Amino acid sequence: MRYPLIDGQGNFGNIDGDNPAAERYTEARLTVASQALMAGLTEDAVDYRPNYDGRTQEPVVLPAAFPNVLANGSSGIAVGMATNIPPHNLDELIQGCHALIRDPGIDNAGLVALIPGPDFPTGGVIVEPKESILDAYATGRGAFRVRANWQAEDLGRGTWQIVVTEIPYQVQKSKLIEKLAELIQLKKVPLLADVRDESADDIRLILEPRARNVDPEMLMGTLFRNSDLEIRFSLNMNVLIDGKVPKVCSLKEVLRAFLDHRRDVLQRRSQHRMEKIDHRLEILEGFIITFLNLDRVIDIIRYDDDPKAALMAEDWSKAHVRASSEKDYRPPLPGEGDLSEVQAEAILNMRLRSLRKLEEMELLAERDALMAERAGLADLLESDRLQWKKIGAELEDIRKVFGKQSVIGARRTRFAEAGEVEEVPFEAMIEREPITVICSRMGWIRAMKGHVDLAADQKFKDGDGARFAFHAETTDKILLVAANGRFYTLLGANLPGGRGMGEPVRLMVDLPNDTEITDLMIHRPGEKLLVASTAGDGFIVPSDEVLAQTRAGKQVLTVRDGTRTAVCVAVRGDRVAVVGDNRKMLVFPIAELPEMAKGKGVRLQKYKDGGLSDAITFTAAEGLSWKDPAGRTRTETDLTEWQGARASAGKMAPRGFPRDNRFT
Repeated sequence: MRYPLIDGQGNFGNIDGDNPAAERYTEARLTVASQALMAGLTEDAVDYRPNYDGRTQEPVVLPAAFPNVLANGSSGIAVGMATNIPPHNLDELIQGCHALIRDPGIDNAGLVALIPGPDFPTGGVIVEPKESILDAYATGRGAFRVRANWQAEDLGRGTWQIVVTEIPYQVQKSKLIEKLAELIQLKKVPLLADVRDESADDIRLILEPRARNVDPEMLMGTLFRNSDLEIRFSLNMNVLIDGKVPKVCSLKEVLRAFLDHRRDVLQRRSQHRMEKIDHRLEILEGFIITFLNLDRVIDIIRYDDDPKAALMAEDWSKAHVRASSEKDYRPPLPGEGDLSEVQAEAILNMRLRSLRKLEEMELLAERDALMAERAGLADLLESDRLQWKKIGAELEDIRKVFGKQSVIGARRTRFAEAGEVEEVPFEAMIEREPITVICSRMGWIRAMKGHVDLAADQKFKDGDGARFAFHAETTDKILLVAANGRFYTLLGANLPGGRGMGEPVRLMVDLPNDTEITDLMIHRPGEKLLVASTAGDGFIVPSDEVLAQTRAGKQVLTVRDGTRTAVCVAVRGDRVAVVGDNRKMLVFPIAELPEMAKGKGVRLQKYKDGGLSDAITFTAAEGLSWKDPAGRTRTETDLTEWQGARASAGKMAPRGFPRDNRFT
């Protein structure tokens, strides 16, 4: 809490989110703030009502010498509604109350100039624009962006680290560290190398960059977007102004309600004090009559059977006063007459030691002081100006205790510009290194450091073998083409290391267990791909359109039951060559294929039986190349025999065409 109401002894939990100890192990007492909230409870300042079981009475609302709902904030959820109010600086709230007393017509903008925003007990930095803050306080709804407080600490020799000294409000430090560690493990923030907690009584989180040339602002900007080092604290000023009907109020309405409440408390306390004074004056009047007629009072008490009734029946305005000398004579006071029951009871309970002359003088002095105080209270109840002046003085007394000059009253949350960090491509945050990507037939993938020989033997699990192997870099995005027509995106920097067998690719993306991998390739920005299904349908798709942002991948090629993705190749040249399971080959211009982002596509080749086996693009002038059964590369430039219209059957492949019906 910004201004704690309980001074606890024992374990009351911590900022890591650890639970407090059981009640039997802790002790608690009220703080000065709590006492200020309850000042006046014994003076009829507020109404009382039966408690939950009717055994005793409880106040309907506390007298509240300061606006606790704003100073400490409040949050809660009810049926169909909720409230969420951040804590504020009490010194600033009192300044706002003074301004509202001086000028009841002041607007929310004038109040926000004195109360610029929340003041969280955990500090932090508010980076919300001033216009948004003003709108939130004017409407009662909004949000505040709160960031951790940090600085770059120089370690010498060009190295540095980031030290976080304040974290956002209501963020548990332990969970924050877990989230940062998860970002490091998943390599979502490759600029961050390590995080450790060096906190004691204060917060001290150490963030180590991966390289000394990393920009601290860029690193923190990335962490602000991906972790709770920056949060949005919602404002929903839904309060019970009249104690019955909830209402979303502006800052001015809440302060106005508080001041009206304080005025009501002041009037009730003043009226209560006047009643106490009247009661005391009545008793003092009886005491003074006793001193002026002391001998007669003593006679009544000594000899009368019912002294109380006799005292009340005596006419004291005509009674004689026994005096030892003329100077001791005291004439009856104006208006003196019969004694009331209260006065008679007080006289009978008077101690003999009080019958000394000095006590009489003290009674007269007390009476005069109470009469003067009563006159002041009467003037206060009749004057609005005096009431607001008194309320202002009471607020100033609170300000002396909790003002900015005190330890607890100094503002903890600072304000700053957001300093939006330019969006940096993920690849730019990764150290560029060569890797060799290897994926087995069973879908186990790994990335070996450096460009190793692709023909070298690699280790695989029993029953498994090589399927894909190519050179790449850590900054590359790897496209995984699945038989179900979905494209998945892997990051080269996130691939498991090549020391072991790797990891199943299905742990990295949501690839169904019964779906095979059709192809694995490097994404080249601006490149176009030819995708086709075993049914012979296909189209051209820009490679940028197949990038997936989530584990679920992106559906590109529509395949029906019994068909699957047959081919995905980069477009090179102006011709398309397709070959079916029936070994018939067809060549046609690539311009006959549409360019689409997703869909089924158009028919590439017509089949009676079987389906598409392979497809490739090439340049007509360079000819079509393939490897014959002997492993020699053969290039055919005269393809007139196989040229035809798209969706035609084609003709048998040339002699020497690979037996697996594949161009590569």
